[in-house]
Amino acid sequence: MNALELLTTRRSSKKLAAPAPNAGQLKIMLQAATQVPDHGNMRPFKFTVIQSETGLTRFRGLLRQTVTELNFSEESMQKAEKVGHMAPMVIGVTFAPNQNVPKPKPEWEQMLSAACSAYALQLAATAQGFDNVWITGLWTNSPFLREAFHCGEKDKIVGLIMVGTSDGETGGPKNTDLDSFVTYW
Repeated sequence: MNALELLTTRRSSKKLAAPAPNAGQLKIMLQAATQVPDHGNMRPFKFTVIQSETGLTRFRGLLRQTVTELNFSEESMQKAEKVGHMAPMVIGVTFAPNQNVPKPKPEWEQMLSAACSAYALQLAATAQGFDNVWITGLWTNSPFLREAFHCGEKDKIVGLIMVGTSDGETGGPKNTDLDSFVTYW
């Protein structure tokens, strides 16, 4: 798959199964995630890789704990179970603002860099034949996941990248009518 094909056809898939990327493939994904524009090497991102059965069990427990302790609905518990079993690998992407550089940039600019790193993870996974989806919602605000991901006071979980092998169809490109998105001057 060439770069343009990757960029114009990548789609999310919520039906993911084993296999997940191996150690070498994961390293390539993480390397890609650290090559994004980051305003002079500020590196305002961290990654938490959840892939072992022990790690996935802990992750599922934290999702359930989020629902229980924050008094969310039964529907939320069903979503927690679904998310917890969605993929054989989960990569938590955390925005960690960096002000310890000679010329710090605004935090919102740094957060964009962290979001780019999440997308780069997705692209690198897809380029290696794996499917994925970027999950947010109430999970990214979970105090229990924040603690498990060692988030500082200003850190934010920007997403959970679920990675595996597609268990279903992902379809073709989703935005083919560019006229509704583009204005030419």
